[in-house]
Amino acid sequence: MFNEIKDFAAPELDVYARTSEVQLLRYYEPEPGIFIAESPKVIERALNAGYQPISFLVEHKDLEGEAQEILKQYPDVPVYTAEYELLVKLTGFALTRGMLCAMRRNPLPSVEEICRNASRIAVLENVVNPTNIGAIFRSAAALHMDAVLLTSGCSDPLYRRAARVSMGTVFQIPWTILPKNSWPDASMDTLKALGFKTAAMALKTDSVSIDDPVLTSHEKLAIVLGTEGEGLKDATIAACDYTVLIPMFHGVDSLNVAAASAVAFWQLGRRK
Repeated sequence: MFNEIKDFAAPELDVYARTSEVQLLRYYEPEPGIFIAESPKVIERALNAGYQPISFLVEHKDLEGEAQEILKQYPDVPVYTAEYELLVKLTGFALTRGMLCAMRRNPLPSVEEICRNASRIAVLENVVNPTNIGAIFRSAAALHMDAVLLTSGCSDPLYRRAARVSMGTVFQIPWTILPKNSWPDASMDTLKALGFKTAAMALKTDSVSIDDPVLTSHEKLAIVLGTEGEGLKDATIAACDYTVLIPMFHGVDSLNVAAASAVAFWQLGRRK
């Protein structure tokens, strides 16, 4: 169902050009809202994960390119199209690889549901930068994490930039958002009840080194990473079973949380 764009004020285009990410998130409240997936690869991974498309926005030349196979599978979903010179008038289209898709969000699973059969998970505390969220998910997928939990202060993994930076791995790694005000106390209790030992990544003098064999000896381990700049809260560190340090050299005091996550996942994702 192809629709040539004639009027940029058409309400069907609001979700792409005139609706903020927060407004999309709340679009169907109290039901899950909408997100925008960008680029054929990201869109394909979202569709494969069971997310339902509402509409597509595609540059003319891409109708016969990577988008073609995706569109064939959804003949009843509206496709809005125009030449690139016209589409760049829509907010943010210049950032895409020729294709956007508005999708319905799925209900979030419970912590118990995604962690029940997991042995290595990441917990993100108030990581607010969507680029960092996307990079952490990409590392989690590549380096054998089974799930990701996020506190309510984190950026949403389905925000457009986060999903794009992740290369669509936000649709491949199980994740959920912890109940508001449950972290660290109640949610930490939940993790421990599920059999997880918890490792806080922090620069503390009483830390164990990341290569300490005791860490990989545990059947279930949750790797806890903190917000950009300040790191983990003192209460979170105190509640964890271990405080883990990545040794630094040449006067460097710390790594960006996304870089630190990759190091932590590589080392601690191993199982004895």
